[in-house]
Amino acid sequence: MNIQAYLDNQRSRVDGFLEKALPSKGMEPVMLYHSMAYSLLGGGKRIRPIVTIASAQALDYDKDEMLPFAAALECVHTYSLIHDDLPAMDDDDYRRGRLTNHKVYGEGMAILAGDGLLTMAFELCSLEENGKSFSCQQQLSIVRELALGSGHQGMVGGQVMDIQAENHDIELPHLQRIHAYKTGRLIRAAVRIGGIIGGATPMQLEALTDYAEDIGLAFQIADDVLNMVGSREELGKDAGTDEKRGKKTYPAFFGVEGARQLGDQCVERAIKRLDGFGSSAEPLRQIATYIMIRRN
Repeated sequence: MNIQAYLDNQRSRVDGFLEKALPSKGMEPVMLYHSMAYSLLGGGKRIRPIVTIASAQALDYDKDEMLPFAAALECVHTYSLIHDDLPAMDDDDYRRGRLTNHKVYGEGMAILAGDGLLTMAFELCSLEENGKSFSCQQQLSIVRELALGSGHQGMVGGQVMDIQAENHDIELPHLQRIHAYKTGRLIRAAVRIGGIIGGATPMQLEALTDYAEDIGLAFQIADDVLNMVGSREELGKDAGTDEKRGKKTYPAFFGVEGARQLGDQCVERAIKRLDGFGSSAEPLRQIATYIMIRRN
């Protein structure tokens, strides 16, 4: 299969839903919706919602009724980027090739736009029409996965550990723990939500979870490498920021080539996890490979 064509097609599905889901920019509070749309519709790979879709497809489910749940992952991810870019966090001026949200709308509005997107994610998961296609148990399980992946024992907890580790000589196990939470848990949630949508058996859900943990680590390793060797044009933001902030990364422990090899090993393991699935899981296999070869 052509993975780029697949990613482009699924991204269009997600973007189309997000454009309709966002309140009109003319609604009050007008500035809030402008700020939310600026970041949510400002580009991006949409990897998290796409792996939700691909996980459901691996179980032969491919209806548009799953798009609210997939889109919820992007809302959470975008909120995290808005907040990460703030001066109190990573203090970045550019994201996806444009000025960061707080540079355009101010810090207060950026914080509230992030808050709005986070809560909107759970609104999308609890839409009344979701009950026509999914059981109450499925919907409850999806909400729980999203909360666990994004909250204090997930992405938020990992961000806390990441801040606390800046300019400290941490050991490799601590770095692994940071990124298992900061990056891995939301990707894990995205894959598991797709499994729940598709009605996975306990064994299938376990295999998907193992796959998710492998690609989550590969994704972080690839990001660390790109931060060192990528250009601002490729990344859409300044490169070399991890080192400037005193952050330990996988290249710091293994070197760039060593980190890439570690990432490739994660990809191989992830693909192996899907041996019990048929050809319908090919998008998941291709996504695992794409994660390590991407340039942004």
